[in-house]
Amino acid sequence: MRLDQRMTWVALLVLGAVTLAGIPFDWLAMTVRCHPDTSCEFARRGVLFYWPSALLLAYTAIAVCYSRAARSRGLGARTLPYAIVGAATTVVFTAAWVAAALYFPHHPLPYQPLPYWWLVLDRLVSPWGMIGIALVVLARIERNIGLLLFTLAYLALVLLVLPTNEGWGLAGWGIQARFAAPQVVIGVLLLLGAAGFFSAARRRQR
Repeated sequence: MRLDQRMTWVALLVLGAVTLAGIPFDWLAMTVRCHPDTSCEFARRGVLFYWPSALLLAYTAIAVCYSRAARSRGLGARTLPYAIVGAATTVVFTAAWVAAALYFPHHPLPYQPLPYWWLVLDRLVSPWGMIGIALVVLARIERNIGLLLFTLAYLALVLLVLPTNEGWGLAGWGIQARFAAPQVVIGVLLLLGAAGFFSAARRRQR
């Protein structure tokens, strides 16, 4: 019965689409000010303009899809814990980014380059880090080992691999491109995961 309740691919599809759709908001709303010594200051206000409402709408859409699929099969849906965690992580991310926006203009980081632990923490409280935390909860609700393994690989990429590749060979493209590149990777990974779980679900139905 639990296999019949799984719509893992829907969750990954929605989150992947939301991730890719957020790139223009972050790109266009990012303000960059460069100095004669080639150093630059930037503010990613697009993150706060787009992500809180986008994530809340995404988790609502996922919960609705799960509930409708469960009702069509005469089953009960256990999506409330996932929706609650999704909303909670969205609040945590928003609070962290607002606090950073208020604090760091007056208290610049003393380390250049930034220490690795700081990059990992920054990724953890980012929207894509919070997506990973919520996916762990969904894997627990579904008792879905495949989703858990996928999410652990996803979090390893987001937290451990991406922070070491901030340049991405895009120095000549500007700061916006350097931030957009990892987001493209994250969005594509989520969509590939959606395709994989969808194919697996179709095979089970045959």
